[in-house]
Amino acid sequence: MYADWGVNALVVAATALAVSLCVLLHYEGLLWLSGRLRRMAGPRRRRVLIGVYALLLFHVAEICLFGLVIFALMHVPGAGSVHGVEHLLLDSIYLSATSYTTVGFGDLAPVGPLRILVATESLAGLLLIGWSASFTYIEMETFWRRH
Repeated sequence: MYADWGVNALVVAATALAVSLCVLLHYEGLLWLSGRLRRMAGPRRRRVLIGVYALLLFHVAEICLFGLVIFALMHVPGAGSVHGVEHLLLDSIYLSATSYTTVGFGDLAPVGPLRILVATESLAGLLLIGWSASFTYIEMETFWRRH
C-alpha cells in the first residue's frame, strides 16, 4: 500500500500545498476582513455579525479546497481511496468537512496514503477555527465596547 514512494511524495506535496493555500487564504481573508469591518458604516455590533458570516465563508472555501484535493487524489492510482465514497465530489467535500471540523463521523474512511492528507486537514482545521475564534473575540472587544 505504501510501497510507491512517488505516490507517497505526491500525497505529501498535495497535503503541503492544500495546507499552505488554506493558511494563506485565511491570513489574507482575515487581513481584508479586519480592514473592511473598520471602514464599515452602521451599527458597530452588526460588524461582528458580518465578520462571523465572512469567517464561515472562509472556512467553507477551505473545506472545499481540501475536498477538491481529496477528490483529485482518489483518481491517482495508489494514492488511496475512501470507503463509502463513489468518487463523487460532494462526498469528498463532506469527508473534508468532517475532518476539518474534527467531527469525524466515521461513515467515510480514507485508506492508503490519502490518510495523511485527511489527518493533516484535521490539524489545520483545528488551528484555523481557533484562529477565527480569537479574531472574533478581538473584533467583539473592539465593536461591542460601550462608548
